[in-house]
Amino acid sequence: MIMTLPGLALFYGGMSKNKNVLNTMFMSLVGFAIAALIWVCYGYQFSFGASIAGLIGAPAHFLLSGIGIDMLHPDSTIPELLFIVFQATFAAITAALISGAVAGRMKAKAWMAFIVIWITFVYIPIAHWVWGGGWLFELGALDFAGGAVVHLNSGIAALALIMVLGSRKDTRLLPHNLGYAVIGAALLWFGWFGFNAGSALGANALAANAFITTNTAAAAAMICWILIDIWKTGKPTVLGAISGAVAGLVAITPAAGFVDVPASIVIGFTTVFVSYYAISYLKPKLGYDDALDAFGIHGLSGTWGAILTGIFASPAINTATGLLYGNPNQLVIQIISIVAVAVYSFVVTYVIAKVLDKTMGLRVSEKTEIEGLDVNEHEELGYRI
Repeated sequence: MIMTLPGLALFYGGMSKNKNVLNTMFMSLVGFAIAALIWVCYGYQFSFGASIAGLIGAPAHFLLSGIGIDMLHPDSTIPELLFIVFQATFAAITAALISGAVAGRMKAKAWMAFIVIWITFVYIPIAHWVWGGGWLFELGALDFAGGAVVHLNSGIAALALIMVLGSRKDTRLLPHNLGYAVIGAALLWFGWFGFNAGSALGANALAANAFITTNTAAAAAMICWILIDIWKTGKPTVLGAISGAVAGLVAITPAAGFVDVPASIVIGFTTVFVSYYAISYLKPKLGYDDALDAFGIHGLSGTWGAILTGIFASPAINTATGLLYGNPNQLVIQIISIVAVAVYSFVVTYVIAKVLDKTMGLRVSEKTEIEGLDVNEHEELGYRI
């Protein structure tokens, strides 16, 4: 929860223009609330219910009926209700991450409608495929805490949404308060320990491994981004430092419970080159307006982390074995899972966005975009002078 509220809200809010700071934060706030309601009503049931042909969970326990407070999660010693609310926060941040790509130009009401439909038809099926006993789970895809389910999924969905939404009038990145963004990044980093280590579903050795690999990868990625900034411009940047840390956190997410510390350093260090290239070269070349780099960081570093999980997964850490330890098939499975999640997420998100655009409209007017979404969409101001 601290990753989304206030972590992501501050991280994205600080990087937005000052006339859109409240709207940017609102997208994380309302995304969390909508996801929390959907999850207890039907999201958990369809994601983690008994698998129907590997595609979706069997509908049962709507509104959590029949799940008593003393029931334990079947694969751990924690209460099932605790697991349910833990997974609700995954659904929430996945949806909220998409907002970074569309900051400054999407209607607040359209965003709310999008979240409801997207979690229902994109997040829930993918969560079942990978984590809930679906076909990718049965295939053996490794995703400890959300490389595919959360980061690849949200990044690809962000790309599809901006393909329909179009570019802003002013596509320059003009962070109005990098101090907010630093606080947000720090809260994301801290919250990520719950995200990754918590996925061990217990205070145990596996959680400790996930904790230390998460921290190490983030540190390695931050230093790598800073060094690239120095090489390119002669000076380190704060924006580069926090971008690097988040890229490292994203990349280690699928691997945290499968790899050792040396591998986490490689994962954190190398993923920076993937995201840096996408942000600095690919985005300008192709012309897509990924405002706060949801696709560049979450989509691509999530993909890179999933690939390297298939290479570095160590039997000394968990039961899985990657290419480096004699199992090349695991890398093939990882690539299959990446392609499946990316294609499904892009196509369905694109359709959802098209339908919403035709019915209620996705984009604010040019006047609203120029004046700012805070005053026009919410009749509020982030700052009074």
